[in-house]
Amino acid sequence: MSLNRSEKQAVIEEVTGLAASAQTLVLAEYRGITVADMTKLRNEARSKGVTLSVLKNTLARRAVAGSAFEVVGDQMTGPLIYGFSVDAVAAAKVVSDFSKTNEKLVIRGGASAGKVLDVNGVKQLANIASREVLLAQLCGLLMSPISRAAVVLGALSAKKGGGVEPSPEAVAA
Repeated sequence: MSLNRSEKQAVIEEVTGLAASAQTLVLAEYRGITVADMTKLRNEARSKGVTLSVLKNTLARRAVAGSAFEVVGDQMTGPLIYGFSVDAVAAAKVVSDFSKTNEKLVIRGGASAGKVLDVNGVKQLANIASREVLLAQLCGLLMSPISRAAVVLGALSAKKGGGVEPSPEAVAA
């Protein structure tokens, strides 16, 4: 069923809003995927904060015109699913993980920070740890010198004061 002009304009406005708030766009060809598999992909994407949309390519090109994702306008051909995410890694991770288990979903490319990503670029982006993991690693790095200093100071005070030497686990807690 064809969309009338006002419906097309509403779709363009919705996708323009997605593109304005997103950091990453991933394009994947979905030819031959069953409805059950597509539903599974959409549910997985929704849980990770990724918006997946099947759009007419001309409407998608108009919607991303003037945004950082305009650079992939020439890749918008064929039956595509568009994955937008605010998290720079989430869309690439969801699509890449799903394509590993379902060979009918073929990654075509994407864009992040105004740069075009090819298939390998999307897969490399998907291999980056999530924001939460990176923040936890940073916290661990920042805490390491502090906990080491506490262990050394505790050992010195135990040696000089004759007290009981604290265990590293007790100092870290």
